Parts: sequence; C-alpha cells; structure tokens
Amino acid sequence: MIDESGFMLQPVVRRTWAPKGQTPIQYSWDRHDRLSVIAALTLAPRRQQLGLYFQLRQDNIRFADVMTFLHLLHRHLRRKFILVLDRYSAHRKAVRLLREAGVDWFEVEWLPSYAPDLNPVEMVWNHTKYADLANFIPDDIHHLEHAVTASITETRKMNWLKQAFFSHAELKL
Repeated sequence: MIDESGFMLQPVVRRTWAPKGQTPIQYSWDRHDRLSVIAALTLAPRRQQLGLYFQLRQDNIRFADVMTFLHLLHRHLRRKFILVLDRYSAHRKAVRLLREAGVDWFEVEWLPSYAPDLNPVEMVWNHTKYADLANFIPDDIHHLEHAVTASITETRKMNWLKQAFFSHAELKL
C-alpha cells in the first residue's frame, strides 16, 4: 500500500501539559517550505512480516517520483507484488506508463475514491504528524527532514505499531 503526504515547517499544534497558569507559547514565523514523503507498507503473506519503506522529496511528489519509488520497491522486494493504491492522478499515470512499458512485476488493486481510512499508510502520517512531531518547530527544512526521517525510521522498527495501522483500516493480516 502506497501513499504520499506533506510536512510543513509550521508546527502541528496539539494540546499539551504545562504548569498551572503557564500557558505554553510556540514562536514560529510564517514559513511555507515543505517536504513531501512517499511511503509503502508491505506485507509478506507467508511470514506475516510487515515492512515500511519511504522516500523524502523537497518538492511535490509527481508521477516520475512514484515510478522511481515503485522501481526501488521492486528492487528491494525482488518479486511480483500486489499494489494497493488510491486514485491519485500520479498513481494512475505511473501504473499506465509501467503497463505500457511491459512491466509485469506488479498487479494493481484500486481503493475506492475518497476512502483514506482504508489505507494503513495514512496512519503512518497520522502517527508521525500528531504523535512524534506534534508541537515540533523545526529550525529549517533540513531539521524537519531529519525529524521526519527519524520518526518514520523508528516507526519502521515497531511491528506492533504497523499491525495497529492495519487494524485501524480494518484489514486482517
């Protein structure tokens, strides 16, 4: 399952604890730089092993980036796989171009339109943004890149958390 998300330099403001009478204040300026991330959650059916792969970009994810990511994923998995995608235009175009090129190392299953709750990768973004990086104010785009990479890398190690992402999407492993 594949999905993309963006991370901004502006903090995701969440409730937090503070001593009584000391309201926490976050100082940040109006910055609009962003990172785009593409990620895949994989399931090895025989071993029931979950994997998490991701790639960061400092611009928007386009179909060429999706194609590159799919090639890298195939090179790592070394076998044919079923690709579960939403109906994002870059996904449709990448699949069409790969099929036209005669690539046969994947099959596609499309998620219904407007159904992000069915894609467990959405929970990777939720966990990264609203748990690990809540109220985080990066100094610059490189600081943000380091924090996002650290968060997703840590998530990659937690098999129980990846299982929870599938459970949230009501998908049985």
